[in-house]
Amino acid sequence: VDCLIMTGTQKPSRNAGKITSISVVLVAFLFGCCSSVMIILNTKVAKHEVVASLPGLEARNSRANGSLQSQGHNSFHPLQGVRILIAIAAFDFNQLPHFEEVIDSYQALCVTGASKVDVVVHATIPYPVTLIDLLNSRLLPSCQEVFSMTIILVPSSLRLHLVDCHRSLFYEKIDEYDLFIYTEDDIRVTPLTVAAYLHETIRIEQTVGKEKASNFNVGIVRYEYNFPSNVLMDDKTRHATQNVTRVYWEHSMFPPIPSAADAVPQDEFKLSHVHMKNHHQGMFLATRDLLLAWKGRPGCEFDKIRNRPGMKNRPSQPTEGTQRVWMSSQMLYGARHCNVQQLLPVQSFGTLTVLHLPNKNYRRVGHFRNRTFSDGSEKFDFGPSGSLLTAMNLHLAMRRKFPSKPQIPYRGVAMIDQVDHGRTPLLERRMGEYQAYVDRGGVLSEVDMTKTELVEER
Repeated sequence: VDCLIMTGTQKPSRNAGKITSISVVLVAFLFGCCSSVMIILNTKVAKHEVVASLPGLEARNSRANGSLQSQGHNSFHPLQGVRILIAIAAFDFNQLPHFEEVIDSYQALCVTGASKVDVVVHATIPYPVTLIDLLNSRLLPSCQEVFSMTIILVPSSLRLHLVDCHRSLFYEKIDEYDLFIYTEDDIRVTPLTVAAYLHETIRIEQTVGKEKASNFNVGIVRYEYNFPSNVLMDDKTRHATQNVTRVYWEHSMFPPIPSAADAVPQDEFKLSHVHMKNHHQGMFLATRDLLLAWKGRPGCEFDKIRNRPGMKNRPSQPTEGTQRVWMSSQMLYGARHCNVQQLLPVQSFGTLTVLHLPNKNYRRVGHFRNRTFSDGSEKFDFGPSGSLLTAMNLHLAMRRKFPSKPQIPYRGVAMIDQVDHGRTPLLERRMGEYQAYVDRGGVLSEVDMTKTELVEER
């Protein structure tokens, strides 16, 4: 920009005055731009310095050596690029309302930056195609390259040992995933909890080193809400929830410290982490490194499925919990078994708590134990038939009005038949209906739409 120089008593012309005004404005504009740039650069540098000093921001080791610590990610995006395998034990449809919420929570992982989220459900009853189609309608199209759900049907004779199936699956797929999650079908696990687990696991490895890190695992605590058991919630009684809160029903020992939870004994963590005296979780998370380390850990052999400990003279009577307790928690944390130390960070304890969706077990504690139990003969009042619009009703109505477009090859929920004995007509029919549904590219037939009952004669 040229500058107008005035000397002596020279009188500027009217045009010169205009030029002066324009020049001042331009100079002021350029000065403002320079100042803004300097402020932005300084802010970015300061922000970078703060971020770089946060724990968990170190480069993770490459995937080739199996560590989670160098995928180039930081603590703000702990799930970026992570491959996750989730195994759920769902024996039948008794927990379906909770199971639906569980699936939704895990599907939410696909929008966190995770590169692969595969859910495998071990079940004993084949799903009707109407239910599979309903589940397909809840899958986010943009997540098709990331998220998948597979139902694996196994013999119903497995009964209580259905909870064993995840173990062989994890070790068969050990090289294909970075993080493994086993859970029962009624525990809601959010992306926040998964991210918190990875963040804390990285911190453990940074503190004690990779080799010693396998002596620890980040734990989980289940909670419920203590709704009044003697009140039916409706518009006139909703004030009864004003004092309802989360409760850790299976840890109701007092005083809370040290009876329910206490500092861990290891010096590195005794000021920052606690463990629960009752370490049952109903689930666990583990990285590939940890699973491999526990496989070779003396007295652990985590890859080998075995029965829960029983009484010496009466093996059928468990001494350390049922098979589900054994496979989800006791084998891993029990002092006479893998003896891995459960760790829960004091400062972010709440990020590792999960909702037990049935919200009924808190009634086992205190005076609630005196309640009258159901005997199975009760008649349940679901209201007048047809008075409430169900998800299935609306789903099928929309399918009839707006027919689905075939998707070939089929890319929805998969159902795999691994039943090698005890086969039933129901299994044969539903597997046939499912295969026909797949062959049509995931399109329901009119006959399919008439079959919405989950429980039928086998």
